[in-house]
Amino acid sequence: MSVLKSVDDLFEFARKCEKKTIALVGAEDVEAVKALVEAKKLGIADGLLIGNEEVVKRNLELIGAHDFKIIDSKDEYDASRKGVECVVRGDASILMKGLVKTSILLKEVLKDEWNLKVKELLSHVIVMDIPGFNRLLLLSDGGMVIKPNLEQKKMIIENAVEVAKKLGIEKPKVACLTAIETVNPNMPETLDSAILAMMNRRKQIKDCIVDGPLALDNAVSEKAAKVKGIESEVAGKADILITPDIHSGNMLGKSVVYFAGGKIGGVVVGAKVPIVLV
Repeated sequence: MSVLKSVDDLFEFARKCEKKTIALVGAEDVEAVKALVEAKKLGIADGLLIGNEEVVKRNLELIGAHDFKIIDSKDEYDASRKGVECVVRGDASILMKGLVKTSILLKEVLKDEWNLKVKELLSHVIVMDIPGFNRLLLLSDGGMVIKPNLEQKKMIIENAVEVAKKLGIEKPKVACLTAIETVNPNMPETLDSAILAMMNRRKQIKDCIVDGPLALDNAVSEKAAKVKGIESEVAGKADILITPDIHSGNMLGKSVVYFAGGKIGGVVVGAKVPIVLV
């Protein structure tokens, strides 16, 4: 497949694929329902709405939407369980977080009885369409792993690489971000980044090119990399940005929307089904 370079490319690709059914857990969330309505109009997905039936029906009337199956639930725990049951039965192939706590939904997903976990680590990947860039950028992890250790960072990279490949990026370029682009023993994040780059060279991390430490500017701007005298296959050309903790990842992802007018979509990967989480 050709490389998908924008949200429009993603929509066009989705239209050509088999239509999916999304189980929205916590369907009292009006904005999430609006997203499902739009996906249905585009012909890329149908939806199951799981939440307080009375509230969900009222919201559907307010936005003028119809033809959605509603599964009544009494609280967040009940909604999460019913959502997971939907994907286990095959009634839906994607979970989407609505008005429920992330921790409650993911705790249900990870229960042994469902056998949904396929990776040792679940991680969050944001796909970003940023004005001025000629490609999609991926960001991880701004939504799941609070302060990953070295082994967890390796798994975060591997999960993000799988997503990048789904977007047609054959050998993704991965930048391990820190505040600076040199190793500083007083900044442990720079040490991890350098180790991850060496692990990639030693084939301990495969199917991608990893470099680090890199600062944000010289990870995405060839001009900035040239000014700093950084020469690598990744500098200025990164496809995937790996942040040192959840705080930096979360803030960077949201800044794309609020400061740059970009578009983002987030998904938790590592389970048998994708979990939409923005």
